[in-house]
Amino acid sequence: MSGVRGVYTPCQCRFPVRPPWCDMVTVGPAHLEPVLMPLVSAEGVSIAYGGESLVEDGTLRVDRGERVCVLGPNGSGKSTMLRMLSGAVEPDRGEIHRRIGVRTAVLMQDVPLSSTRSVFDVVSDGIGELSDLVSAYHRAVVELSHETSPRQLEQLGRLQQTLEERDGWRLEQRVERIVNRLGLPADAIVDTLSGGWRRRVLLAQALVAEPDLLLLDEPTNHLDIETIGWLETLVTSYAGAVIVVTHDRHFLQRVATRIVEIDRGRLTSWPGDYANYLRRREERLADERVRQAKQDKTLVTEETWLRKGIKARRTRNEGRVKALEILRAERATRRSVLGRVDMQATAGALSGRVVFETQGVTHAFGENLVVRDFTTRILRTDRVGLIGSNGAGKTTVLRLLLGELDPEHGTVRRGTNVRVAYYDQQRQQLDPDLTVFQTVGDGNDTVTINGVSRHVHAHLRDFLFTSDRAQSPVRALSGGERNRLLLARLFTLSANVLVLDEPTNDLDVDTLEVLEAWLVTWSGTLLLVSHDRAFLDNVVTSTLVFEGDGRVVEYVGGYSDYLQQRPVGLVDEAPTGGPKQASEVFEPRRHDSARPDRLSYREQRELVGLPERIEALETEAQTLNDVVTGPDFYREPAQTIKDAVAKIDRIRTVLEDAYARWAALEERRGSFRG
Repeated sequence: MSGVRGVYTPCQCRFPVRPPWCDMVTVGPAHLEPVLMPLVSAEGVSIAYGGESLVEDGTLRVDRGERVCVLGPNGSGKSTMLRMLSGAVEPDRGEIHRRIGVRTAVLMQDVPLSSTRSVFDVVSDGIGELSDLVSAYHRAVVELSHETSPRQLEQLGRLQQTLEERDGWRLEQRVERIVNRLGLPADAIVDTLSGGWRRRVLLAQALVAEPDLLLLDEPTNHLDIETIGWLETLVTSYAGAVIVVTHDRHFLQRVATRIVEIDRGRLTSWPGDYANYLRRREERLADERVRQAKQDKTLVTEETWLRKGIKARRTRNEGRVKALEILRAERATRRSVLGRVDMQATAGALSGRVVFETQGVTHAFGENLVVRDFTTRILRTDRVGLIGSNGAGKTTVLRLLLGELDPEHGTVRRGTNVRVAYYDQQRQQLDPDLTVFQTVGDGNDTVTINGVSRHVHAHLRDFLFTSDRAQSPVRALSGGERNRLLLARLFTLSANVLVLDEPTNDLDVDTLEVLEAWLVTWSGTLLLVSHDRAFLDNVVTSTLVFEGDGRVVEYVGGYSDYLQQRPVGLVDEAPTGGPKQASEVFEPRRHDSARPDRLSYREQRELVGLPERIEALETEAQTLNDVVTGPDFYREPAQTIKDAVAKIDRIRTVLEDAYARWAALEERRGSFRG
């Protein structure tokens, strides 16, 4: 760089004295960035909607390896903050800096997805320029499984060779792995999927990109517990930086290395995990209450002094008058802590002692067996959670219990005077063209809660809807506001049985805690479908777990209790018929998010054996790869080609799982030692 003049400006690094390598060098229009420059930073940013600041003079920097979780009440600006960091929205004031060359992927909360392409093709878009090649290879494999022709075989051979030359196998395998892990139908057309499944497609697209900066807005919505556990493992081992907006407290505690809170326009960073944030936040709020009480007392004293008028003017204490004006201005601009939802529901007459009883219930849809020999009894005041993967049959069981569906075999008996209020996770009960007021009032100005008539506005205020917001159409509400509206409407119904299907999606933590406390003290019966593990632990008294193959097993207590009671599987061993191939021996183990950091004896043995397994898998994969890329391979019979292609894809997936498992165990062992 001799002969080139450079302009040096200080970098905002962590060192008290700036080291020479941490300077930013400006050479013409280009920048040679400092080693310690953050991936993304916000400097004094402010943004407002509707006259009120969502973020005021906020500053944030995010470095590689950080996992930042953004918290705040619904409507506080969390999603807006992600949009600013991604570059989709510009702040009203301040600047967003992104390191040159940083790759970013975003999952936003309410972004619609419409496409006539397959799920695999849309997910492949996340890997960039090779997406067309990977999609073409996948389609060729699918076509080959239905029909074989010399043209198809030749095309598949060309695609495989191109993938080899451009290192596309790794990317193709990544797409396959993410699609499989999220349970997505790879060949389904996106427009045929429900909104929840389309959101999964967008999550998969963001994950396969493996960017330097991953921005996720409520990623656990519409995921089952097993998939959430897998996502936790992926995020905790992620090499880049992750910024997550989530209200899943279990996910927060497991993932976060730092909490960023947006509260009344202020952006505050709390290093450490979620438990540390809760403790320090309560200390800060207590200090704030004491400080504001002192200010209010001083303000009253000074206002009294000023009203004396003559004495104030005679003393000409202009400094004291100016100080009073400052106090007035501070009090006028003070933003109070957002209130908490006040839940009051109309209590219906008592139901009979036995609310639901099933005996030997079996039901299937075609060849898909959903429930087999299901027997249970649900009594008045029971709080029953339903846990299972998406599509396991939870909604079917609810419909059987409520009488919306007749079982093919067995009996369902409903008790006397059972009155049901149903919370639908798809929010189909909400008309997007009606206002909030019309939705709750149902054409009336008043509602009756526990025998007392209340104005609709008063009831809506309990659920944090202002008078202006009450006149907004439902379509203008955020996801969290729609959930609060559905709860507000639900609680006007006279019921003694509540059926809540994923009520926690999009609700902020404060509202979740209020809902928990109310459900615990409610005198009726509860059926709860939820993937929020903390919510299940705090609310339910028993759990129905869908374990596959139509089995529904009841466990006492919540999710953590189920983990302790469930049967422990035996260590996998090869059958006596002889040793298996490495790809058949290795079975990815489910991640237990409730497990402590210390590795169990079984996990220690597994960790010791994983390198040998990985080496065997790599050897097997290389052997097959040599066969597939051989000059005479595509002269083999069509079935032989199909089997070989399928096997090499399976081995690649298993190898990725083995690497992921090894990394997760190593991280846990390292974190425990630390």
